[in-house]
Amino acid sequence: MTRLRQLSLLVLVLLTGFLGFFQMLERTTNGFPTKYAILIGAVSLLSLAVWALIMRFQPHASQTILPCVLLLNSVGTVLIVSIDQSKNTPSSAGVRQLLWQIVALVLFAFVIIFLQDYRVLRRFSYVSMVVGLALLLSPMLPFIGASINGARVWIQIPFTNSTIQPGEFAKLFLAFFFAAYLFDHRDQLAVGGRKFLGLQLPRIKDLGPIIIVWIASMGVLVLQRDLGTSLMFFAMFVSMLYVATGRKSWIVIGLIAFAAGAVAAAGIFSHVGSRVDAWLHPFSNEQYYKEFGGSGQIVTGIFGLASGGLIGTGLGQGYPSLTPYGNSDFIYTSVGEELGLTGLMAVLVLYLIIIASGFITAMKIKDGFGKLLASGLVFTMAFQVFTVVGGVTLVIPLTGMTMPYMAAGGSSLVANYLLAALLVVISNAANKPEPPAEMSDTFQYEALAVLRDHELKERGVQ
Repeated sequence: MTRLRQLSLLVLVLLTGFLGFFQMLERTTNGFPTKYAILIGAVSLLSLAVWALIMRFQPHASQTILPCVLLLNSVGTVLIVSIDQSKNTPSSAGVRQLLWQIVALVLFAFVIIFLQDYRVLRRFSYVSMVVGLALLLSPMLPFIGASINGARVWIQIPFTNSTIQPGEFAKLFLAFFFAAYLFDHRDQLAVGGRKFLGLQLPRIKDLGPIIIVWIASMGVLVLQRDLGTSLMFFAMFVSMLYVATGRKSWIVIGLIAFAAGAVAAAGIFSHVGSRVDAWLHPFSNEQYYKEFGGSGQIVTGIFGLASGGLIGTGLGQGYPSLTPYGNSDFIYTSVGEELGLTGLMAVLVLYLIIIASGFITAMKIKDGFGKLLASGLVFTMAFQVFTVVGGVTLVIPLTGMTMPYMAAGGSSLVANYLLAALLVVISNAANKPEPPAEMSDTFQYEALAVLRDHELKERGVQ
């Protein structure tokens, strides 16, 4: 009966996605193009196959992660296709997104099948560090690195016009390394030093790891001009450091260190300062009409959110294409325009379910490495959602990050599907029932001695 309910939830998600595509395509193309029908059918069959593989290889895993991921992906792809169709010369971003989803589902299945025990990742902690840093710094290499919108975080695929963002995969490898390193050194890092304003500060000699990660984050900010990636990696390390030690002082030190670095970078480097100026004065003529780094994109996105109202203009009936990068960096404003405030809240609830499932897994798992890895991965997703939503709604400056599972882009989609697969594997270990503990030899001897004494007493009484 439980399996039937789980399958029903997945089928409901797939039907919801299909109805969204059908409604949007009927309004924009007066039909259902064959290319989309084939790709959507393939995605649906693969999704059912992945669910069956989870039941076979990870039977105790959380059943809420995959449906939420698929629904978020469907909403994002529907809006990407809607933006494609609203242009005078329709692009193929929606078709590419569906193809990337197929690739992501296949890799998701490979992780489910072959990664039976996530603890094997701990053996390759320093290899993960080297791979993660290599991926993070690879866009700085000549000939293959590419700059887009001022940020050098892309690699040009030879002989094609396509690019990949290696930083999306670097976050996974660095999460493996951080979890293993902090698990091995958690006792030293948990030792407190002097108290200041009620906080137990760490010892000076234990500040080395956080200083190294801070320098690396500042290097990404300066060399690659990418505020989002820099902030994400530093926040991931600080959050995992807090989980490992339980000391709030690490969070305070991390916030102060990154804030000081960001303020200094805003004053020294124009690409950081321009984002802060656009955030502080978005509606000024100077910022709105600024050619590079202005607030025109932000303001257009806000107008799109406002036009959506409570229930939105309807799928395929809005104008999200007016917002630059409405299918990637500003996909959240496109949701608000066509699905309204109701759709925005529904999207946040789906993210909240995934994040809550990840944190519940981290609390339930008894293995320290798994606890750190699950909490680090899920915090990275939560932080990414916060920075994107906060940036497009003027809560914080824009960071250039994209919404997981929704924004156009193969690198982000595949990397976040792998992140979800890792959470599924860890949740299987967390929810697996423990076998009954076998009676130890000592306990057996003690039990026999008690019985023998009891028998002797009875005989003595008789």
